[in-house]
Amino acid sequence: MSKMFHVSASPHVRAKDSTKTIMRDVVIALLPAVLAGIWVFKMDALLVLLTTSVTCLLTEYVYERLMKRPITTGDYSALVTGLLLGMNLPPSIPLWIAMIGSVFAILVVKQLFGGLGQNFMNPALGARCFLMISFTGRMTTFTVDGVTSATPLAWIKNAEPGMVVTDTLAANGSSLLDMFIGTIGGTIGETSAVAILLGAAYLFVKRIINWRIPAFYIGTFLIFLMLFSGHGLDVNYFAAEICGGGLLLGAFFMATDYVTCPITPNGKIVYGICLGLLTGIFRIYGGSAEGVSYAIIFCNLLVPLIEKITIPKPFGYVKAKNE
Repeated sequence: MSKMFHVSASPHVRAKDSTKTIMRDVVIALLPAVLAGIWVFKMDALLVLLTTSVTCLLTEYVYERLMKRPITTGDYSALVTGLLLGMNLPPSIPLWIAMIGSVFAILVVKQLFGGLGQNFMNPALGARCFLMISFTGRMTTFTVDGVTSATPLAWIKNAEPGMVVTDTLAANGSSLLDMFIGTIGGTIGETSAVAILLGAAYLFVKRIINWRIPAFYIGTFLIFLMLFSGHGLDVNYFAAEICGGGLLLGAFFMATDYVTCPITPNGKIVYGICLGLLTGIFRIYGGSAEGVSYAIIFCNLLVPLIEKITIPKPFGYVKAKNE
């Protein structure tokens, strides 16, 4: 199954990039957010990230050895999955839960469907959602400097109607600047907006990701907030919703996953719009203050349909009269 040929729409352009070089660049782009997470959450974050990364690599190696398949641990894809999963976990998560999630990501979501290029959803997010369902309490407990509290998104969502966002944050000892820098509660890799943006800038410079998905994702999400959140054109509210939770990490690093996003230009636009709508629905009307993970894996399932309706017609194609 892994040797099947996949032919995309023309034009076909050869490039020097390979899976290894692309995944290596993604690892480099993740380093600012990884280091920021370790700086904020100290040894707890480092242990979680090491656990998920090593477990993902070992799971892929052992499975491929047992199945007598080519060993692909050197292409960095398993490492990327491990880092992304670790960055989507709370720093206080027990390491054995992190290991279960890592095995699920590589074995169930990736390898059992044929390996890299065959998985139908992002492995790291698939594992995160699996852990959210299985260990909800552990996955929603966030600690900073030994103090356990809700995330800023939860403060804003549960605030009294009409209360100003900056006042809500101040009442809980936080601010928009804290959210931008990352000194707040949350998962390891999603709290520092500035670190994520630095990594995203690297991906754009290296032309690893396309602008359409994150631009239409975040843009659609902001329009949805303006229309349905009840805050109107509150810039501070928009900033808090963007910097809080996994929106930036999801938009730049997981929604743009080559395997699980559309390849057509118009498909990327439709995909980004769907992501923005679902994230807005989940955050505004859902029981949780978050929703990025579920929005992405749900839209991953829509990719075949999106590509089918957005694939460009061959040059010179004329519709027959009897069609």
